[in-house]
Amino acid sequence: MAHKITDECIGCGSCEPECAANAISQDGDKFKIDPSKCTDCGNCVSVCPVNAIVKE
Repeated sequence: MAHKITDECIGCGSCEPECAANAISQDGDKFKIDPSKCTDCGNCVSVCPVNAIVKE
């Protein structure tokens, strides 16, 4: 089960460098997770300041 970034994302970018699988990318003013690349490690969850990353 992959993680997903919700509409609560503020576009800070703190999650992107935490992703060892390079599954996170910028999408306009927010970020998104490619579920086919996400390894469900959860590293991104702990650095999100607004808790916008959840399990899909």
